[in-house]
This record gives sequence, C-alpha cells and structure tokens, in this order.
Amino acid sequence: MRRPFASRAGTLLAATLLAGAFAVPASAADGKGDEGFTIEDPRITESSGLAASRRHPGIYWTHNDSDDGPYLYAVDSATGRTVARLTLTGIGTPRDVEAISIGPDNQIYVGDIGDNLGGNWPYVWIYRLPEPKTLEDATVRATQYVVTYSDGARDAESLVVHPKTGRVYIIDKNEDGGHLYEGPATLSTSGKNVFKPVAAVDLWATDAAFSPDGTRLAVRGYFGGISYDWNDGAVKREGRLDVPLQRQGESLSYSPDGSKLMYGSEGAGSDVVAEDAPAGSSSKSPAGKGSSEGSSSDASGSSAATGNVGLGALAVAAVAAALFGFRRLLRRG
Repeated sequence: MRRPFASRAGTLLAATLLAGAFAVPASAADGKGDEGFTIEDPRITESSGLAASRRHPGIYWTHNDSDDGPYLYAVDSATGRTVARLTLTGIGTPRDVEAISIGPDNQIYVGDIGDNLGGNWPYVWIYRLPEPKTLEDATVRATQYVVTYSDGARDAESLVVHPKTGRVYIIDKNEDGGHLYEGPATLSTSGKNVFKPVAAVDLWATDAAFSPDGTRLAVRGYFGGISYDWNDGAVKREGRLDVPLQRQGESLSYSPDGSKLMYGSEGAGSDVVAEDAPAGSSSKSPAGKGSSEGSSSDASGSSAATGNVGLGALAVAAVAAALFGFRRLLRRG
C-alpha cells in the first residue's frame, strides 16, 4: 500500500533500526524452491501477496502493491525468475492490490482490498481468473466482484480462499487487532458482496493463508504471526508463528505440501523465507516451531519476535515499540 509520508517515515525508521539490531544476510536463489528464494524480476518492487501454484509445482504467484497495473507474475522458486506475466482484462483500474489466493479448480483470486484513504472507500474489489495451463505471458479475462463490509469501510491486506469450500475471507488491517470477515457462500457479479465479521484476530495483519488441506489458517503481521485451527469455520487459536525479520513483511503462503510457510517482503530483490509450518498442516508436515497455546501476543503483533533470533527478541520488541510510538507521534503531528 502506498502510505502517506508519516507512515513511510515510520517504516524507514523500522528498517534502519532493525538493520542495526540484527545483521540478517539476504538469501540468494539457491534452487531449493520451497526452502526459500529471492525474487529477481526488477519489475516486482512491492510484492504484496504470494500464492503457491497447484497446477505448476515450484511456481509462486505474486503482484505489486499499487501503481503497477493489472499484472500477476509467476515466479519460479528454483531460480527466483519470472516465467510468465498475466495481464488482467475485464476489470477496472486496480487501486490497491494487496493479496492473492488460489481456490478450488485452480481459480486465482486477487484482492484489490487495500484502502489508501484509511478505510473510506465505499467498496473494494476481488478479481477471479483461471490459472493458465501454460506458463507464458498472456492476457486473461477476469471476473470482478464488488465487496463491502457489514460494519463499514476498512483497510485490509489479507484475503484467503478455503481450498475445499471455495469461500472467500478477508482480514482487515488494524494496528489494535482486526477481524476475520466471511463472504457469501458464492460471490455474485450482480450487486455487492457483503462480508461479515465472524472472529477476532489479535494481530496487525498484513497477509494470511490456508493450509492445503484447509485445516489451518496462518496470519502474519510485520513482527509476528498466529496459527489458527480451522474446524468447518470454527476458528481456534493454536499459537504463534515464527515470522522472520524482513524489510516490510507483506505476504504469506503455504508451500504446496503444507510443510512450509513462505514469508515474503516488499522491496526490489526481496527474499521469500521458508519456515516450518505448524504440525498438522498436512500429512507431510513436520512438527512446527510455533509457541504453545498459552503464549500471548499484543494487539499489534509486535510481541511475536521469533525464537530463531534468541536474545535478539528483546531488541525486536524494543524496536517495535519505538516504531509504533514514533508513528503515533507523527499521526498526532
């Protein structure tokens, strides 16, 4: 999302502080695919969504945030290179594309759900298109759906489609914690599709993803994440996720077999980092590294610094606190 100067300044401050607190080397594309990769395409500078292809193993779909156009990029995780760019037609001009998810029957859903006005647009859009059988640059006609919320306009960066039912969900982005919104059983091209809140999400959410078997929902923020058990739509918090430190963590996807969670970031040449997914995400999934159910996270998610950084967790918490305080001061100014 293109943010006003105050917000961009806060993000820059966070990046600077984090760089001083931790020397986190950027990983290069190493051919291990679902073990992580680097996005090499210079056209992809604001990767804001990530979705693992089911039709093409090793391919991840992504898109830029705003000011790019109606484009989707297919990135080969073995090399980090773009192997196809899709141009969407049949839709209006995208405003703030923030999320991508793949539902049943290899249907790609794109969430033009960000709100540069801070939650004042009367409606947002979802685009749906079939994932192409052949990976090559192409123009694809998409279906456009108009979306509103039952409790008023809001900003959001997380859209997920359940892999079994095809139902679409959105999580709004709120620094003090948001909600999971459920869409109609079937989206309609006539009229508005009203999304209703069904569960609280105690996180400043920037993306989310369903496990391939549909039994887990992972939600990430800038500094933390939460894993939820998904029992026919009944959401139960399981514990924290090991969210890596990134320049501006905006995207999340499960690997195709459900064994990994793939965390992406905005920025040119950005890394996609793989972490073990929570146990039970698939039959192949190893025991996850998430914290126990009893662990708690503050509403912004800043308390969920990962165990991988050891003693550095305290530094992350301090950096997060400084960032949030700085942003509040800027807003008040």
